Formats: sequence, structure tokens, C-alpha cells
Amino acid sequence: MKNTSTTTHSETNFIFWFHLLITLSAWVLPFLFWWPLVWAVYAIVHLQFALFGRCLVNKMHNLNEEDNKILYTYVLEWLGFQPNRKKLKFFIRQVLYPVLAVFAIYWQVVLGIKPLIF
Repeated sequence: MKNTSTTTHSETNFIFWFHLLITLSAWVLPFLFWWPLVWAVYAIVHLQFALFGRCLVNKMHNLNEEDNKILYTYVLEWLGFQPNRKKLKFFIRQVLYPVLAVFAIYWQVVLGIKPLIF
């Protein structure tokens, strides 16, 4: 089922930019920090989804998650893309963080590459 709505509303305030920064940093955590810390961060992210059914930071910059709107869909739609919101939300919330967590172990333990920071 395709999205019929093409607009997403969010306030682009300090919280939005902070949220974007921490969201993008999730992609590089396996390279920067020791894998147990990376796992803890990803676990906290998943815990908020499990306990609250939403990203708590989205609410802080008025991004309503109805119609499967998340930060990724907001940014992609702002850039002119029309992602399938439901599939993207599923991928981000159910696939991405576990894959990054496994990658952190592969990168640091299997390949033996030390994190850049600690």
C-alpha cells in the first residue's frame, strides 16, 4: 500500500537538529565506541520502542508518528523522496539497529579493529 499523504510536519528546532545528529551518529557508533557500549545504546533505543511504541524524541519536536511518520521519512520527504513509510519504519525499528549491533561485534571482535574513541 502506497502512502497517499506526501507531507510530514515537524518543528525544525534545536531538538530536531539534535535528534538528526544522534540518529545519524547511530550509523557510525560501531567504529567509534567499544561494542558493549554500542549494544547498550541500541538496546535503549529498542526499549523506548517496546515500552512507549514510539520514539520519544519525535514528540519533542512535534513529529506525530501517525501514518508511520518517523524522522527518516520527514528528512527523506523534505529532500523530495517519497519512501514507503511503513516499510521504512519497519526497517529502521526492527532491522537497522540489530544489524548495526551485529556489525559492531564483527568489526571489533572478528576483524579485531579497535574503536576510534573507546
